[in-house]
Amino acid sequence: MLVQAAMALWRTKGYAVTTVADICTAAGVSKALFYFYFPRKEDVLFEVGVLSTQSACRTIGAMLDKPYEIDAVLRAALTAFERSMARNPPELIIETILEGYRHEHRILAAGDPPDVEADMFGELFRRAQADGKIAPDVDIAHLAYLAQTLVSEGARHWAAGAFGGRSFADVVTTDICTVITGSQRP
Repeated sequence: MLVQAAMALWRTKGYAVTTVADICTAAGVSKALFYFYFPRKEDVLFEVGVLSTQSACRTIGAMLDKPYEIDAVLRAALTAFERSMARNPPELIIETILEGYRHEHRILAAGDPPDVEADMFGELFRRAQADGKIAPDVDIAHLAYLAQTLVSEGARHWAAGAFGGRSFADVVTTDICTVITGSQRP
């Protein structure tokens, strides 16, 4: 309820001016309950990013149950991600990406392990390596990290209008495939 209320307010009122009190009123809960789940308003924003990542992971998982090509799976997952982003104002997308970077910085500074829920591509790349579609000597964890970085930066640039008429899914799929294959063709 808190995430849904926050998203509705952020879409209509804007992120910066929406307060925790506004979110609590819209969700019909107390501030105490809000702070039980989220230490800060920004943590709700990070949760939205995690939910989008989990949705893309479900798309990937469903496609790996049958014969697949890496580029087709990437495109499907990133198309779902793009549809999710398109429902939000650009400044909210950019703020979500920046909060993701701040969250990652806090994790790294604390020496904590990486956030497994934020790994959008690990399952795909591990499976592709096992199936011989990615070379056996490729560091899959690092490849997944690079791909996620391309998604984050791609989302930020897409929201800022840097892709013109090109779709986020097309641009970022090509970018990730280029990292994997060394060629802009999948």
